[in-house]
Amino acid sequence: MGIRRRCPVRSCIASVLLFVSFSAPVLPQQQDAPPIRLVRRGLDLPPGATFFRDMAYGQASSQIMDVYLPPNPRNAPIILMVHGGGWRIGDKTLSDVVVNKANHWLRRGYVFISADNRLLPSARPLEQAQDVAKALSVVQAKAASWGADPNRIVLMGHSAGAHLVDLLSTSPSLVAGQGAKSWLATVSLDTATLDLMETMQGPHYRLYDNAFGSDPAYWNQNSPMQQLTRTPMPMFLICSTIRPDHPCPQAERFAAKVKSLGGRAMVLPQNLSHMQVNANLGLPGAYTDAVDAFLQKLGLP
Repeated sequence: MGIRRRCPVRSCIASVLLFVSFSAPVLPQQQDAPPIRLVRRGLDLPPGATFFRDMAYGQASSQIMDVYLPPNPRNAPIILMVHGGGWRIGDKTLSDVVVNKANHWLRRGYVFISADNRLLPSARPLEQAQDVAKALSVVQAKAASWGADPNRIVLMGHSAGAHLVDLLSTSPSLVAGQGAKSWLATVSLDTATLDLMETMQGPHYRLYDNAFGSDPAYWNQNSPMQQLTRTPMPMFLICSTIRPDHPCPQAERFAAKVKSLGGRAMVLPQNLSHMQVNANLGLPGAYTDAVDAFLQKLGLP
């Protein structure tokens, strides 16, 4: 994957499309109906786990989420996952987004939610972040009906989705504008846009130009680093050490700024590809153990 002049959008994000063929088979649409038993390729969930498909959180067709419930949830914590895809593609049902994470965290008693949002060109990144905040608001309102705790929600995102959850973590007005309240913590999976001002002024993938345009004022609005002016919730930043655009230094600088404001932020470099940072989370091993340790320090299972 090259930098700006060597990597058109379709080749930068084509690898994401390779995973569509491995996504789950279509199940009947469920919204306010009772949950259905899970029959989904690659999932190995505990007996009694159930599933709501395509639950709406807004009026747009893409403002939907899938809700995976553990057996007999009671005050369960929640992970709300936001997929990547260059702000233009991606889907909540992709195996890399769901399978290993749901397999792991449902067995630990979590509710796992995978959300879609509007994408380019119909919605720019700032509007996409508002979609995630709207989804969060609905999750907070419905949590008790699922046997979950609305005060123990972790926002998680990968790539472009990581940018969206990071931006919300540093922009309380975006969250409040959609009727959502604060959440417990954020887990960010390999974004290179923590400091969007820096990213846009250096060599970068063309997909950033398509998403953020050429206006520095818009870059600033979408930059978690520039929006970080007060203490956020605890944040855990995972970064690939083998990506050609080197996201870890930005993550370290962002974490240092969080700490300077009195907050808690940890950076976990991983010798994994950009896609592996997403797909491997939930598999047994030191990587998943480190994320679990972060969550346990917050009082979660």
